[in-house]
Amino acid sequence: MSENTSTEVLQAQISPEQVAEYLLEHPDFFSGNEYLLEKLYVPHQRGDTVSLVERQTSLLRQKNRELHDYLGDMIGVARENDIQFSKTKKMVLALMDADTLDDVAVAIDESLCQDFNSDTTALVLFSDQREDLSNLRLLPRGEATAIDALVDQSQTRCGNLTELQNQFMFREQAFKVKSAAAVPLVKGETLGLLAIGSFDATYFQSNQGTLFLDYIGQVLSRVVSPLLQDRKA
Repeated sequence: MSENTSTEVLQAQISPEQVAEYLLEHPDFFSGNEYLLEKLYVPHQRGDTVSLVERQTSLLRQKNRELHDYLGDMIGVARENDIQFSKTKKMVLALMDADTLDDVAVAIDESLCQDFNSDTTALVLFSDQREDLSNLRLLPRGEATAIDALVDQSQTRCGNLTELQNQFMFREQAFKVKSAAAVPLVKGETLGLLAIGSFDATYFQSNQGTLFLDYIGQVLSRVVSPLLQDRKA
């Protein structure tokens, strides 16, 4: 049998899939068989040909770049989370130190406007004892029908408030507020509503996550609840 005939018979017996499977099972095959690398070529994207080693090196470099970018993104997210945590911690501690509802309103306004880049805040709490300060109002629940749809839900709402809701919460600032977050305050009963306004129409959007804002609402509810009870006593 001639050499050509033997080669043709061998090629008929071994499929490309079998070759590929063998190389996967023996990744060190080319160690000691380096001479084969000189004869192997893989098509390049431009239609040229490059050696298998060059192609493998190129793929490894690409994967290395992708991994480097991924790690960079992860580090960036971790740093941003660390900054957010520090700001949130500062706000929570300020709320815990608040002795009056006025102190609470000041702490909320300073934190959200200075640290979290909002433009204005409004805190409405339900009480039979009326009070009207800069960004804090106490009034009976029955006088807040304009925000019924906002306080009767369990989660924060972001985006555009209705004109009536906007006017009720932000009053003289209403014409400036282009987007807002409405955070219901609930602890056993509905306590009121925190509204956070922005002069940027894109700052608060209806599809954004509300985990952080819901957390603020939970903390604020636990802080204002005993202070409201003290006013009733």
